[in-house]
Amino acid sequence: MERSEIRELSYRMVGYRRNLVPGGTFFFTATLADRESRALVENIDLLRYAFRVTRHERPFSIDGVVVLPDHLHVVITLPTSDYNFPARWKRFKSLFTRLVVERGRAGGRNLRGEYELWQRRYWEHTIRDESNLARHIDYIHFNPLKHKQARVTS
Repeated sequence: MERSEIRELSYRMVGYRRNLVPGGTFFFTATLADRESRALVENIDLLRYAFRVTRHERPFSIDGVVVLPDHLHVVITLPTSDYNFPARWKRFKSLFTRLVVERGRAGGRNLRGEYELWQRRYWEHTIRDESNLARHIDYIHFNPLKHKQARVTS
């Protein structure tokens, strides 16, 4: 590999930054590693519990959420003095995974010994204004139809 190719590759790898806005409102998508899995809807009680515990430990409000078999979308608003949504996602995903493992329904482990329930990352979008919020809430409402799911969980 040429030096210029290495420079280009390293630039692309470090070019991603999270937009950490105190008191911000964000739209997230979190997806399971196995896109054929139904773990989210089959363990909806554990999912709700993981959200409750995470909200208790690191407060945030949920403005909208939809849970499908293999992924979920959620809009949250952080407290005005707090920007740390990555810590919330880490806690939520690890707690849900641990609870699913305890129930005996987890998949395999990777080379690091971690359960491979979730994709390693999640997608986030910073909500800019009221119309942007409305579009993302509409997306949450219509996403089950897009995936031909009949039921929305609130």
